[in-house]
Parts: sequence; C-alpha cells; structure tokens
Amino acid sequence: MSVATAHSEPVVPSADETPADETHVTASTATVPAQDDGYWVEPGTSGDDTVQRTGTAEAATETPDGERPAADGDEAADGTAPDLAPMGAVDEQVERDAREFGVYARTGGWAFALKVARSVRPGGEAAGETPKVSAKEFALLAGCSPERVMRYYKAWDKAADDGMVPQFEALAPGEEVELPDADVWLSYYSSRNSATSDRGTAIAAAAEAEGIRPTKALEVAENPTALRAAILADPSTAQAARSALLDRLKEDTSLQTELARDIARTDELKKAVASETQAASRIGYVRQIVENGQVKTPAGQVIDAPAELRAEAERHLSLIDELDDYEDTGEWATEAYDTVKELVVQTVEADPELRVQERRTKFYSSLQKATKVFEELTLDDAVDLDAIYEDDMLQRLEELQQALSTCIATLRKASPEA
Repeated sequence: MSVATAHSEPVVPSADETPADETHVTASTATVPAQDDGYWVEPGTSGDDTVQRTGTAEAATETPDGERPAADGDEAADGTAPDLAPMGAVDEQVERDAREFGVYARTGGWAFALKVARSVRPGGEAAGETPKVSAKEFALLAGCSPERVMRYYKAWDKAADDGMVPQFEALAPGEEVELPDADVWLSYYSSRNSATSDRGTAIAAAAEAEGIRPTKALEVAENPTALRAAILADPSTAQAARSALLDRLKEDTSLQTELARDIARTDELKKAVASETQAASRIGYVRQIVENGQVKTPAGQVIDAPAELRAEAERHLSLIDELDDYEDTGEWATEAYDTVKELVVQTVEADPELRVQERRTKFYSSLQKATKVFEELTLDDAVDLDAIYEDDMLQRLEELQQALSTCIATLRKASPEA
C-alpha cells in the first residue's frame, strides 16, 4: 500500500532513551503519533491542549494476544465500518492527525523508518553526492540521539536485505513507497543496543525459538538483579530457571563443573544429592526387574524374576512414574525397593538349588574380599618394626590364623575326596 506522510518537518521519536520517561509536545506541533522505541500509546488530552507520550507501543493497537482491541468507531466484528454520526466541518489539523494516525495504525514503526531511510545517507555515499544527511545530522534536526536513528536505520536495512522494502540507494527524500504491515515491524526493530551484539543476537534467536519477543528476553538479560529477585520470590520463576539451567548444562561443560563445585561445597546440597542418588539407584533396581525380567540377589547372582515378583515391581514403578516432578520420590523408592528385596529373598529361600547357589556366591564374595584385604596388609613400608609394633596386632593375626585353620579343616571334611 502507498502511504502519505507529512513533510513539513522531520519527525522521529523523542530523544528520551528510557521508555518510562514522559515527554510533552503541543498538539499544534505534533505531526505523527508519538513513538518510543517502536511502541506507541494513544495520547490523552488535557486542558492546555497538550498530548503526552509514554509507555509501550502495542497497547494502543493490540491486546496481549496480538488482537487489536475494539474501540468506539472501530470496525465491527463482521468487518464493516460502524455507523458514524454526521460530522460538520473538521479542523484541518485534526484531519491531518487522523490521516497520520491511520498510517501508523497500518504500518507501525515502518512509517518512521521510511523517514530515516529516505533522508539518512547510507554508508559509502559522500555528502556532495546526495541531498541526504548523516544520521548525526538527522538526529540533531529531530532532537533525538543518533543511536535511536541508527536503530531505525538498521531495521530498514535488515528488511531491505529480505526484500521487504527498497534499498536506501533507491529512495529519495520525500519519496513514498509501499510499507509492510505493522505486525512485521518488531521482527526487524530492536529498541536495545545490546541486540546488535553477539550476545544479544544469541538471546534474540533463543527468544524467537521459544515463541517470545526478543525485546523481552533482552530486557531480562540486561537486568540480572531483577531476574534474581523474581527467582527468589516466585516458585514458578525459579522452576523455569531450573529447567533452563538443566537444558544448558547438556552442552555447557564449564557450567557443569561450576555447578558440581557449588554442590560439593554446600552441605545441604551434598545431602540432597546423596538422598536423590540413593532414590534413583533404588528405582533403577526396580525398573531393571520390570524391563529386563531379571533381578540381582543379595549375594550378587542374577536370576530370572518370577511372574509375581515382576508384577509387584511393575505396580510400584507405575506409582512412582505417576508422581509429579515436584513430588519427593524418596519414600516411594524406599517402599518399592524394600518390597522387591523381600520378595527376592523369599524366591531364593523357596528354591533349594537357588538357596545353595546363593550361599556359595556369598561365601566366594566374602573370601575374595578377605583375600584382597590381607594381600594389602604389608610391612614393607615399615622401616623400624619396633616403632609400629602393638600387642593387639599380634593377637589379631593369631586369631585370624586360628579362624583360617578352622575354616580350612571344615572345608576339607566337606571335600568329596575326604
């Protein structure tokens, strides 16, 4: 669509960089709806015929869901224009304001970006080659900062690269072109300088992937103290932060190390980790029975789980899987583990062959542990035996020798060759 804008004087948003600040401009001099960083709020009037600019943009034209709110004189739900009362002669200034309001309602920030694009000299063009001016000169004429002008300039440049609008070189001062719809504007414009940095670009990309506006994510990133306050005060915010950290931990090895170090240095966290580790291990024991149909006995041998044991393990596991993320699994894991372990013992004791094999496995396990410990017992590192000698040492070794002799004699009697 072709739109007409007034050319009596260059107009861009106020020089105030802080959205919360308010600027006043008289109605007789305002030529376009006031905008701050790409946003506009419908002005209010007072007795001295002043209009006030403030706040965020789309409050005037959109609801939070992206739909423009109904207003007096707006289109009806069926798309037809409402009946209007007959009007008499309309003041020329009022009529011009209404036309330019319509331009902004249809195009949003594009109307302002066009003023910059057709008036600011692009890089590579000398001052004498074009009637256009530099961004700094344009900002001085407009009464705002060069940084703000450049944000509109960069938004137009990105859109031109995508073929949405003409390139700067194709535009002359005062030229009118067809502008994109208003809802496309925020895809190209950012009210924050940080959005142009590598960090800002990454944040903006992540925000778009999550389906939110980049400006919201950039605002949070620029105010970590506010983020900390929200996390400390609001459980749902803390939960969102926890989920985000877990996702980041998968690829950020430095963060993994730092977080592990923090846990190791905090007693409360160490206890919590130990408790959760135990619960996870017990749940894994029960899950193994359900998924593989096998179970490990107390002595360490792996046997096929009977149908009754598998059914009981599956029942407990289903209860655990139904728990919400915020619910403690400790008690449920302990109950499932104890129940299954008891059934395993009963299974072993009910089968004579399994019972014998269990005792044999347990004996071998104990023998291997004792052998390993005794092999590690050495006097090679003692330079002076007199310095380490204790009566208790000799007594314990003599008792161990006697126990071994008894054990050996008993095993010899049980030997088939005896």
